[in-house]
Amino acid sequence: MTRNDAPEFDAESALRDIADVPAVEIITTASVHLMSAAAVKCGLGEGPGSEQEKDLDEARKLIVALAGLITASAPDLGSQHARSLRDGLRSLQLAFREASEFPDPVGQGPGEDLTGPVR
Repeated sequence: MTRNDAPEFDAESALRDIADVPAVEIITTASVHLMSAAAVKCGLGEGPGSEQEKDLDEARKLIVALAGLITASAPDLGSQHARSLRDGLRSLQLAFREASEFPDPVGQGPGEDLTGPVR
């Protein structure tokens, strides 16, 4: 494929498309991406190489970002969306603790300063 064969990026069309997407959907999509990445970094990926992809330093950063996004946006998401996102976050926080060789004390794990202690 030559450069001339590549489809052109239409910024105006992309802007119009994103303008049509509700904020709740964008927040939820971003949260799902963060959750997926954090799960992989916690070693929860599928396949034989999942343990090699484990990187708890990276997982911690992703979980903290997710906790911040969910905590800040929860009042605007509605209980149905916020509840399922909080459940996913809590599961990741617990998975992180299980994956850690030296687990953080309860209340000091990734994002727990934003969500409260996870047991």
